[in-house]
Amino acid sequence: MMKGRMKLYLFLAFVAFCGCQQKAPNNQTKVVTSETALQMLMDGNKRFSMLKPVHPHESIEQLRDVAHGQHPFAVVVCCSDSRVSPELIFDEGIGDLFVIRTAGNVIGGLEIGSIEYAVEHLSVKQVVIMGHEGCGAIEAFTEGGEIPGHIKDIIDSIRQEAEIKTIPLNTTNRVDEYVKANVQHGIRQLTLQSKIINEKVKNGLVQITGLRYDLDDLSVTILKQ
Repeated sequence: MMKGRMKLYLFLAFVAFCGCQQKAPNNQTKVVTSETALQMLMDGNKRFSMLKPVHPHESIEQLRDVAHGQHPFAVVVCCSDSRVSPELIFDEGIGDLFVIRTAGNVIGGLEIGSIEYAVEHLSVKQVVIMGHEGCGAIEAFTEGGEIPGHIKDIIDSIRQEAEIKTIPLNTTNRVDEYVKANVQHGIRQLTLQSKIINEKVKNGLVQITGLRYDLDDLSVTILKQ
């Protein structure tokens, strides 16, 4: 009986010792420039589109580290569409991306405030606004007709975008052109409506990049501004 208790005490002591020896959280982050951050995203998407993701930063060590603080290297603003999951599309893990998602990647005050928090308090230097092929919100706007409930708020917001209004109704692939215009509007909106973001962009501390995700070939392309 005594031997059994002694073994139990020794086991508990060993567990406690191991717990004390766990790796301390690494709160010192490597310096990531806006250009490096964008390249990391594009490299991750290349792995994803080639069906060779590595699913980084999902270890127990990573989970313990991020429990003590987050250090994302990029902000991703994208659609709520269930087929557009940033961590999967860019092959990134827990704590890598600061993500804001709304239908049609529509941006308002709350979303801008969230982005400001990321660049001001988390020192994120790359902000990505990503539209995607076959966006339901853009398609609903294009088709017109009666829109129920608060879904109408989304469509009305898209309808008011100056970049959308410049596209002729007879344009080929009008939906996709609207998707691109919607991304460009989001970029302009951030610089016009956020003093914090605008100043950081002017000083070269933050970069805003527009992207388009293709549902068919799984690739992300950079949109010209």
